[in-house]
Amino acid sequence: MHITMTEEALQQVTAEAGTSSPVLKLVYDAEGCGCAVSGVAQLWMISEPKPDDVQADSNGCKVVYEKRHEVFFDAHMKLDYQKAKRSFILSSPQQIYHNQLRLITK
Repeated sequence: MHITMTEEALQQVTAEAGTSSPVLKLVYDAEGCGCAVSGVAQLWMISEPKPDDVQADSNGCKVVYEKRHEVFFDAHMKLDYQKAKRSFILSSPQQIYHNQLRLITK
């Protein structure tokens, strides 16, 4: 998996993290959705990855994900930030995963 972060997204992540080397975790959250295939993308800021987390290729900060969630995402994605909406946008050439994605500190 490769995630291209725009300059705006990287600046916002760094600002929210308060550090120049934050760790993000891309999650497919299906809890409370009724089915494992009915979920929503989430972006978590974590202190450190779990031993079984997989690291994505990224031009920005470290991004990890759970191998079992890989099926829900495309191989190439982009993370952007919209200042007017104060939210991130996760997209790929095929689709928009979330256009009002919040960065959740875990």
